[in-house]
Amino acid sequence: MQKYCFLVVKFAESIYNMTLIQELRWRGMIQDIMPGTEELFEKEMVSGYIGFDPTSDSLHIGSLVPILLLMHLQRAGHKPFALVGGATGMVGDPSGKSEERNLLSEETLAFNLAGVKKQLSHFLDFDSAKPNAAELVNNYDWFKDFSFLNFIRDVGKHITVNYMMAKDSVKKRIEGDTGMSFTEFTYQLVQGYDFYWLYKNKNCKVQMGGSDQWGNITTGTEIIRRKMGGEAFAFTCPLVTKADGGKFGKTEKGNVWLDAQKTSPYQFYQFWLNASDEDAKKWIKLFTLLPKETIEPLIAEHDLAPQQRMLQKTLAAALTKMVHSEEDLNFAIRATEILFGNATTEVLQSLNETQLLQVMDGVPTVSINEEQIEQGYDLINMLADTQIFPSKGEARKMWQAGGLSINKEKINTEFTTVTKNQLLQNKYMLIQKGKKNYYLLVVN
Repeated sequence: MQKYCFLVVKFAESIYNMTLIQELRWRGMIQDIMPGTEELFEKEMVSGYIGFDPTSDSLHIGSLVPILLLMHLQRAGHKPFALVGGATGMVGDPSGKSEERNLLSEETLAFNLAGVKKQLSHFLDFDSAKPNAAELVNNYDWFKDFSFLNFIRDVGKHITVNYMMAKDSVKKRIEGDTGMSFTEFTYQLVQGYDFYWLYKNKNCKVQMGGSDQWGNITTGTEIIRRKMGGEAFAFTCPLVTKADGGKFGKTEKGNVWLDAQKTSPYQFYQFWLNASDEDAKKWIKLFTLLPKETIEPLIAEHDLAPQQRMLQKTLAAALTKMVHSEEDLNFAIRATEILFGNATTEVLQSLNETQLLQVMDGVPTVSINEEQIEQGYDLINMLADTQIFPSKGEARKMWQAGGLSINKEKINTEFTTVTKNQLLQNKYMLIQKGKKNYYLLVVN
């Protein structure tokens, strides 16, 4: 049955004239690859895995490339394993880091693992009835009863210190100012043993990860070779960068999370919508499942009219729908129209308080007391009192010129008093001066 399903997928691949590795190369998702890896994927259903770091109860968009690698693997008929590092989270990986990170308690790790597992289930098919069903594994399960003496006897003796010292992640830290603890030095052995355990117990032959993991991954293939005489394979993907040199996945508020409670779907949508043209051309291949036949004409069309930002809109829509839902995408588009388009008062009034505050996140806030608006608040006085304008004279000048809007509706000189009737959710009012300057008035 497994072989039959794999052959069906291979036939589907042949229609599009791209194998799994060829497609990943076209998408820019392969940096280093061990000899024989591509051939392995062509001859059998392969089990491959990627490790996820449980330093938070949510993954962020930096985790999307490894998630998508597992999705591509499964779509091509292979079997994905997602390893959550309940044990390695207690150690700390030195790869790509200049100093040692804080270690997590067992209680915090357990909480984080539950959140990560829930998120991974959103992207991968875990239906056990399917031969290539995804599986979640936690390396704490095989390390919890593994004593230190047994580890150095069964694993440590197979890898020399010379071999471990030659890894870039180790050399950079040792040559730096902070040095490296023994805990971190042993990390590559711990991760290498993960690969060995999965190879032995789950027939998992391929490990994938970011390019900064290459040293740890190849240690795993070496342990498999030395302990079992087995042959394992690996490939890595490039670390994602931004064209302007800024750190990918970071905003003024910090990480862009996959958890809607940490980063709202609207904020998530805005991150991708604000991508530069150069980044959008790269990211639409990396971060979406759209086929080559769709992406290449889209890039060509975008180049003819870049001001329409077709790539960014497609990228933002595809990612928001994949990570969140179509309903969240529709809201994000409506919300974007409110601040940057020609949305009506009715659209603004249709939002509940939570949605309204999501849309207004980052908009300057001013406040007044309920008593001030109870009997009606003179518009010009209010605009000056809240410092939306530095003086009554400037407020009056823009009011007379027709440059003021309240709740997306332009007001004229007949509008002189603000009352509770203008409030959204009985508490808020969106005031706009000119074309781009918004203020959220909050009644306390």
